[in-house]
Amino acid sequence: MALISVCFAVYQNEGSLVILYNDIVKHLGNNFPGHDFEFIFVNDGSKDNSLAVLKDLKERTGDKRIKIISFSRNFGQMAAILAGWKYASGDAVINMAADLQDPPEQCIPMIKEWEAGNEIVISYRKSHRTSGLNKITSNIFYKMLLPEVPPGGFDFALLGRKAMNVINDLKERNRFYQYDILWTGFNLKFIPYEKIERTIGKSQYNFIKRFGNFMVAFISVSYFPLRAMTFLGFSFSIAGFLYSLSILHAYFYQGTPFTGWAPIMILLLIIGGLIMLMLGILGEYIWRIYDEIKRRPVYIVDKEW
Repeated sequence: MALISVCFAVYQNEGSLVILYNDIVKHLGNNFPGHDFEFIFVNDGSKDNSLAVLKDLKERTGDKRIKIISFSRNFGQMAAILAGWKYASGDAVINMAADLQDPPEQCIPMIKEWEAGNEIVISYRKSHRTSGLNKITSNIFYKMLLPEVPPGGFDFALLGRKAMNVINDLKERNRFYQYDILWTGFNLKFIPYEKIERTIGKSQYNFIKRFGNFMVAFISVSYFPLRAMTFLGFSFSIAGFLYSLSILHAYFYQGTPFTGWAPIMILLLIIGGLIMLMLGILGEYIWRIYDEIKRRPVYIVDKEW
């Protein structure tokens, strides 16, 4: 008999939580009577009645398998996911959405693949029932950062205890958990599924949040920004050097507007490019170092039930 933890990051999901709980209990209980389960709901500072709904659900059902973790404020989805993983004590841990877009019955083949020996089981979306812009940006995002995974990436995943312990031991503040999961190197299985169209509530992800998540993930797992700054600085330096030759030519043929203009322009072009190069590289490293050495917690837990 194994213990399986199912974790949900909850933010403004008051309308879906009861339905979600009933569905997950029905599907898992009917198909895996030999396993124990725990359901971990992490309330990420929701401003609606999500926390009240969860507390009422736990009290009304008397289900001791329900664990509620409530943050002191909104810390973001990544923080809520990490908290759920930290509090999970299962032999396997499933991360799924709380908005009913991840079908609970998809957990069945995921658990079976884990029982078959796969340490990591990832469910990826076969299609996106979303706007064309979101679909395009999502595909570009994952193609740039995780080219080896199916288009559109993934959020719905099961991790065995070995993989979960490795992930929990990582200390970085700025995380891209999909990359972390693949980075562990354990054997994994991809399973396609149809993501359900959202019918209750609306997505809290606007363009600004999506772009912010992209920047955090991009800088966390890719050295491309540093290399881009190096290339940009080098290009400006070369361009400045070439332009300085034309200025030098103009100087000897009396084509400069005033005395001293040529050496000033040469210095500005060459040194300006070098400054861009050095400041770009140093800035990226310093920002990362500064954010890490502060050692502030990724989230603050207010109460637990």
